[in-house]
Amino acid sequence: MRLHHRTPRLLGTLLLMAAAGLSVAVGATPAAADRPAAPAAPAVRVVPAPASVETAGSPYRITRGTQIHVDDSRAARQVGDYLADVLRPSTGYPLQVTTHGSGGIRLRLAGGPFGAEGYRLDSGAHGVTITAREPAGLFHGVQTLRQLLPAAVEKKTAQPGPWTVQGVTVKDSPRYGYRGAMIDVSRHFFTVSQVKRYIDELALYKINTLHLHLSDDQGWRIAVDSWPRLTTHGGSTEVGGGKGGYYTKAQYKEIVRYAASRYLEVVPEIDMPGHTNAALSSYAELNCDGVAPPLYTGTEVGFSSLCVSKQLTYDFVDDVVRELAAITPGRYIHIGGDEAHSTSHDDYVSFVDRVQPIVAKYGKTVIGWHQITGAHPVKGALAQYWGLDDTGADEKAQVAEAAQNGTRLVLSPADRLYLDMKYTEDTPLGQDWAGLVEVRRSYDWDPGSYLPGAPASAIAGVEAPLWSETLVTSADIDYMAFPRLPGVAELGWSPASTHDWNDYRVRLAAQAPRWEALGIGYYRSPQVPWPTR
Repeated sequence: MRLHHRTPRLLGTLLLMAAAGLSVAVGATPAAADRPAAPAAPAVRVVPAPASVETAGSPYRITRGTQIHVDDSRAARQVGDYLADVLRPSTGYPLQVTTHGSGGIRLRLAGGPFGAEGYRLDSGAHGVTITAREPAGLFHGVQTLRQLLPAAVEKKTAQPGPWTVQGVTVKDSPRYGYRGAMIDVSRHFFTVSQVKRYIDELALYKINTLHLHLSDDQGWRIAVDSWPRLTTHGGSTEVGGGKGGYYTKAQYKEIVRYAASRYLEVVPEIDMPGHTNAALSSYAELNCDGVAPPLYTGTEVGFSSLCVSKQLTYDFVDDVVRELAAITPGRYIHIGGDEAHSTSHDDYVSFVDRVQPIVAKYGKTVIGWHQITGAHPVKGALAQYWGLDDTGADEKAQVAEAAQNGTRLVLSPADRLYLDMKYTEDTPLGQDWAGLVEVRRSYDWDPGSYLPGAPASAIAGVEAPLWSETLVTSADIDYMAFPRLPGVAELGWSPASTHDWNDYRVRLAAQAPRWEALGIGYYRSPQVPWPTR
């Protein structure tokens, strides 16, 4: 995933220049001749772009007397309460959530061609109605409603308003069912509250999957009762030698519950057979020579491996997967499988082929980095592709062949979707081994046709990983995720027919006041016509 020695900075700069048509320093303003002419403002400045939008009629104005009407179901009530919690602080209005009456804001569950996550939003002078088949659709419709309101609605103190919703009809459903974001809590540990903050940011853009990278060379972050030293020893440090940390099972369950309340499914990852130094340091018997290595706080990759020939290794994997599956209600467990440079090819294949049935034994579906396609992916497995545009043809062909044979793909090309890549040479955080990734480069490609030979039907979706070698605070997360994360969300949600950089960058610019109201610090890319401060 991280291959620090690949793709020199010069190539990354050339890629940036080719994709963006400019070469500027952070914070600089491109010359007028280099800047594409701004298109007319989109009629509805929503990200991700809805499948269908019609503007007509008078706006609706939220007032002190507005109520939120919900169906008589627990799920609809919870979405209504969520919406009220968003709107009350800034409007200062009571916004009663009720199953009685009409008008105002209505959240309605009904049959119809919405799919599991789709919705319809109708706004006019007499009110706003969001209709969906499933609660997830209501929730996603609420995110659209938030963006139809002034950005100040996101503030936590009373604002003057007025609170008007444009007269529109939105019909919307996602292109892909898997729309993910990953956060690496192994290189640097992030607390439950920090992860919850990121979940809220993901939910605003209809991301539905949170991938937690829970183990690596630098730290083991989830309690395993049958192997307690994984956390007490293996979780005791992080990159740079900080104190590290880990989640108790109760804390992990809290993250899972919170994510579910925002309609995100948690995918936990235990990376193996490589990226395992924290585990090897915790238990000497997991090493082939029976000698535990010291804890590791650097950033190199590819030097560690579980002992593939030992039966104890598979007992260990069985225990970890069993305990993790028991506290993970979602469908997937991610087994890693990348950068296993210290494991021979034959051993790697043997390991992956033995571990996949263990995951199935506990009722979960395997996800692995795309190197698992070099073994024998089981039926239903997902392979997460993290290669580059210039990744070798043989490697791409291997992944494409697996896709042709039924393995579905989650696309995370590192030189487009890795949120820890620097925007420019001057970006103070992040890395550049995959090149420099400005906003347009991250957004302007099509997942359906990206990987040669892979059928469009094999693409399960997209995911934006955020590795944490250089990230320590929530402010660091925000700066690297924004403004690229909304573009990833749009790639996953919006129809390909809506994909247009010039339209998108205007809609993206309109998000800036909302981020500021939410306290999200972001990179002011010169490729985007941001509002004047």
